[in-house]
Amino acid sequence: MPTTNDKLIAAIACGLCLLAWPIRADDAAAPTIRPNIVIFLADDAGWGDYSRNGNTQVSTPHIDAIARGGVTLDRFFVCPVCAPTRAELLTGRYHPRGGVRGVSTGQERLDLDERTIAEAFKAAGYATGAFGKWHNGSQWPYHPMARGFDEYYGHSSGHWGEYFDPPLERNGRMVREPGYIVDLCTNKALDFIDRNRAKPFFCYVPFTTPHSPWAAPESDWRRFKDKPITQRATVADQEVLDETRCALAMVENQDANVGRVLAKLDELKLADNTIVLYFSDNGPNSSRWNGGMKGRKGTTDEGGVRSTCFLRWPARLPADHTVSQIAGAIDLLPTLTALAGVSRVGDKPLDGRDLAPLLLKQPTDWSDRMIFATWAGRISVRTQRHRLDDQGQLFDMLADPGQTTPITDREPEIASRLKSAVVAWRQDVFAKSRPAAAVAQTKGQQKAAGGNAVDPRPIPVGYREFPITMLPARDGEPRGGVRRSSPAPNCSYFVNWTSKEDSLVWLLDVHTTGRFEVVIDYTCPEPDVGSLIELSCRDSRLAGRVTPGWNPPLYSNQDTLPRPHGESSMKEFRPLKFGEITLEKGQAPLTLRALEIPGQSVMDVRRVTLTLLR
Repeated sequence: MPTTNDKLIAAIACGLCLLAWPIRADDAAAPTIRPNIVIFLADDAGWGDYSRNGNTQVSTPHIDAIARGGVTLDRFFVCPVCAPTRAELLTGRYHPRGGVRGVSTGQERLDLDERTIAEAFKAAGYATGAFGKWHNGSQWPYHPMARGFDEYYGHSSGHWGEYFDPPLERNGRMVREPGYIVDLCTNKALDFIDRNRAKPFFCYVPFTTPHSPWAAPESDWRRFKDKPITQRATVADQEVLDETRCALAMVENQDANVGRVLAKLDELKLADNTIVLYFSDNGPNSSRWNGGMKGRKGTTDEGGVRSTCFLRWPARLPADHTVSQIAGAIDLLPTLTALAGVSRVGDKPLDGRDLAPLLLKQPTDWSDRMIFATWAGRISVRTQRHRLDDQGQLFDMLADPGQTTPITDREPEIASRLKSAVVAWRQDVFAKSRPAAAVAQTKGQQKAAGGNAVDPRPIPVGYREFPITMLPARDGEPRGGVRRSSPAPNCSYFVNWTSKEDSLVWLLDVHTTGRFEVVIDYTCPEPDVGSLIELSCRDSRLAGRVTPGWNPPLYSNQDTLPRPHGESSMKEFRPLKFGEITLEKGQAPLTLRALEIPGQSVMDVRRVTLTLLR
């Protein structure tokens, strides 16, 4: 017979269980302690870059521990490149629906009518922070702090050319701190977790590595620089062994930073009720071992879009559980909100599914599905068993995971059904197309932009809640003889400004008429000092001289390996405080040109920063 004390203890235990069990989004009256969320997103790491997945040349014990303590999504699919995957994480929708069509020159921006996972958690009372590579829009209201994040530290573009002592953005202002970029962003994430330990938090840590440039901390590189590479790429003669070594060195550095965050959760006794998620944004950025799969970053084959994906939540998720059903980045928003008992924000139809029943080993009638991948006009589709590639060839992914032998002729009905599905999907997700005039404008800008068309959507400027707007060279249009410092625009700067017929142009959409302070980040050789330049927008004009001279050398000690072709070698830019200009509300081009050029060139320009004063 239970005693009164026994009954009291049982009642307390039952109550504690209820408090620890997240509620459904529609059951707001029930008590809950909602789980914290930590999301790690690797940049350009392949499925094969982890010891958990069979790579014997790398050691990733902390990332592996997430899988051992939780769930592995064994067939998890992302996009062929960076910005699209990030958009799908944020929205639960295929990226073309949200206007993300590229990775630079504004094409990476997520449309403003899309609502994000961060907005959902912020609305539910979570502290929200992002620390690393954003890559879905730089200027407010595309900025992460306008998309649901309370704070931001990192770089908003897709590629950053400085990994050591880098200039990074902190809540709208550029700052430079000593250290390695991944370590620095992790430092800020740790501080965020520490400051918000007493309330639920949503901490997004999108790492910058192992994306090039090939730059690893010396201590990590020493372990790999002479290491034999015995596990080789699917197409071995395309592998550059030093690039493999450097990529794995960067992954091990990343693993150490994951370990720092996991240790902080343990220290604060938050680990048990924190959902930790780790995945990557596309296939490997070089030819290296990837489990024998076909394809790498930029392709829609299995190796280009399959990512590792581990989730841990000790309070609820089973340990060392593997989900075999196919899943993708589009599933993360509905899954995380469901697990946490948080209502999503927005009402646009989701493409993703709630994976919670699979993660929790709950009985469920899980029907087969299709997951699509697209890039540069190519589309492939994956079912549980098959992949139809972007050439219309069908493969049995269970019997032939390397996509070596098409079975299109053997299974014509399946091939035909999937081809029809691709046609229907293309019509559906690309229905929100740009107007023909905008497309024509984009094509017309292609040559002027150095092969990277500037997106026709104007850059928003002049929001009082976020008065600083940075206009990097990436988002501008070089005219005349002006060129980018490299074919890859993301971390480029404008060079070869030598003529009065040259100009730099940014198409603006000024939200608020006002007076703006203008600062130009520049370099200029001493013999060329003194050019008279003019910044104009409609009838407003601001003129001044380029002075003093500042001509630093290109960095020579940042990279572990020679910088890949197409990426800019970087240098230190200094601010030229240029004055104030009035900008009228509405759309108009902002143009920077030279009126006098006493030397051989005007200056190199990395960005123009506009700050709304009044």
